[in-house]
Amino acid sequence: MSSFDVLVLGSGPGGYVTAIRASQLGFKTAIVEKESLGGVCLNWGCIPTKALLKSAQVFEYLQHAGDYGLSVEGADKDFGAVVKRSRSVADGMSKGVQFLMKKNKIEVLQGYGTLKPGKKVSVKDADGKETTYEASHIIIATGARSRELPSLPQDGKKIIGYREAMTLEKQPKKMIVVGSGAIGIEFAYFYNAMGTEVTVVEFLPNIVPVEDEEVSKQLERSFKKAGVKVMTSSEVTKVDTSGDGVKATVKTSKGEQTLEADIVLSAVGIKTNIENIGLEDVGIATDRDKIMVNDYYQTNIPGYYAIGDVTPGPALAHVASAEGILCVEKIAGMHVEPLDYGNIPGCTYCMPEVASVGMTEAQAREAGYDVKVGKFPFSASGKAKASGNPDGFVKVIFDAKYGEWLGCHMIGAGVTDMIAEAVVGRKLETTGHEILKAVHPHPTMSEAVMEAVADAYDEVIHL
Repeated sequence: MSSFDVLVLGSGPGGYVTAIRASQLGFKTAIVEKESLGGVCLNWGCIPTKALLKSAQVFEYLQHAGDYGLSVEGADKDFGAVVKRSRSVADGMSKGVQFLMKKNKIEVLQGYGTLKPGKKVSVKDADGKETTYEASHIIIATGARSRELPSLPQDGKKIIGYREAMTLEKQPKKMIVVGSGAIGIEFAYFYNAMGTEVTVVEFLPNIVPVEDEEVSKQLERSFKKAGVKVMTSSEVTKVDTSGDGVKATVKTSKGEQTLEADIVLSAVGIKTNIENIGLEDVGIATDRDKIMVNDYYQTNIPGYYAIGDVTPGPALAHVASAEGILCVEKIAGMHVEPLDYGNIPGCTYCMPEVASVGMTEAQAREAGYDVKVGKFPFSASGKAKASGNPDGFVKVIFDAKYGEWLGCHMIGAGVTDMIAEAVVGRKLETTGHEILKAVHPHPTMSEAVMEAVADAYDEVIHL
């Protein structure tokens, strides 16, 4: 029986990063994967969706070339070619992970892994052959998949999840997107930009409901301006797929409505992949679809750990990677501190982009803070105006007493690349005055952060 120091179940951004860090620390490492290296993120999530979104953004630029004093005639899209480019990008990234596995001398065990008692994992390959491996430390990183609602049973054709949404052979004329988290909003933007008539249905009062309310309202305005129909405080109660298209019954505050479309995209969250992997056989504790772990990702059974979407933290690729690194560094005996889940950035890659970290204004006030709030619109930013992207703003929230940076919320072009300033600032316990006195380059989108801080302290110059 082959034996390893560390064996990782799942090769997504949690699993493969964990395996690499384990190898760097001198552990003999193996990773089990039933599909393609890179997991959902590289193959069906983060990366291929960004390729689709970039194509949509370029298409939008071509359509608005006149705004920049340029003339482009006959600009059109080839939907199949857009999808093909996205798949090509994903394939390239997966091959990159294969290279990293070889470079770090990590053994890749291709097949379906099942946990066994006594720190063992059984792997069944495509031919049905089972091989058992043992390891001193087994790390579960099996991720999650699209969640299905009883009222929205996915058939892969008329009611689809995110996998089908990025590989449709034909562009739909009309689409209903149920759910307005990052996945739903990104696909709503993509299909609308490509010319599909899109309706977003959200159960809660605001789209992107985890974001600061002002950000949600701004995104709704931007979406409606772009032609996306937004229905909040609404619920799809029934879907009829018997005809050529789809008829969705939507319950709203004003009564029931029937929407017709070619396709319904269900984007109502995720379901963890914890079934049929042997948790019950080993005795690993779960609660409400999550594996229970301590601050260092140890389960209740010694030698078994869990990271990423299968644990109670935020289901984000960068969180899974951070958890995996922390987990193996703790195994190696290094001094590590538990992850600060209050300082995790969240990003949505629609247009305008959305990025945030820390408390919303409402959360800060509910927590009892006396707050200073600053806001700077991109309409007052020279770089934003020059680039033709004046929509959106940066909003900052500080504790009035000590100057602690409680939260930062952005909506606008390129803000997903800007949010790291707030994450690092909060990690270093930076105060508002320190940000204000840190010279930001001009003209840039990023100086809007400094201007928003200046607004919080009544020192704003350009507003």
